[in-house]
Amino acid sequence: MADEVILLDLWSSMFGMRVRVALAEKGIEYEYKEQDLRNKSPLLLEMNPIHKKIPVLIHNGKPICESLIIVQYIDEVWHHKAPLLPSDPYQRAQARFWADYVDKKVYAPGRKIWATKGDEQEEAKKEFIEILKVLEGELGEKPYFGGESFGFVDISFVTFSCWFHVYETFGNFSIEKECPKLMAWVKRCQERESVFKSLPDEKKVLEFVYFLKKIFGIE
Repeated sequence: MADEVILLDLWSSMFGMRVRVALAEKGIEYEYKEQDLRNKSPLLLEMNPIHKKIPVLIHNGKPICESLIIVQYIDEVWHHKAPLLPSDPYQRAQARFWADYVDKKVYAPGRKIWATKGDEQEEAKKEFIEILKVLEGELGEKPYFGGESFGFVDISFVTFSCWFHVYETFGNFSIEKECPKLMAWVKRCQERESVFKSLPDEKKVLEFVYFLKKIFGIE
């Protein structure tokens, strides 16, 4: 019997994109179900009753929640192709550390850049650039965070890149100017079919943010 794989997601979610990239890397076919987070579906509430958030991967009727946990699950279940985590325990621990760093650090200041103004926005922009510089330092001269091959940390972070245009537009700064090596890594990742087919166009994301600002009354 073939695996039944369903993804509950939102097109603009950098967290959901992680799952899409991982599934694409593994060549896994799945059913995509777009969710309306202002009117959450019974299926989403049933499959993620604790957080009631996307993404949720449903594998043969069983839900897996939280994007990085889902990516690790995908790597363990479909381990025969394109390993995402290193086989060495120490390197695997390091990859989890940096993916967790991305998870905890990047989203909040990025959101504040487009959702706030004045001193709060400037402080968020400063924090965001400092975080990017830390990640650029970890990348170093390597083509990917894990070395020669695209993997777990790359997946955790590259999905934010389609939001960079939003941050730059509202924050009035250039990520390429601040972190040239990081942007070279982004371009390298975007050459991969799994990435460019899973990430939406940056202009579409910017239009979506203008829509969000209107809904939330953020001027």
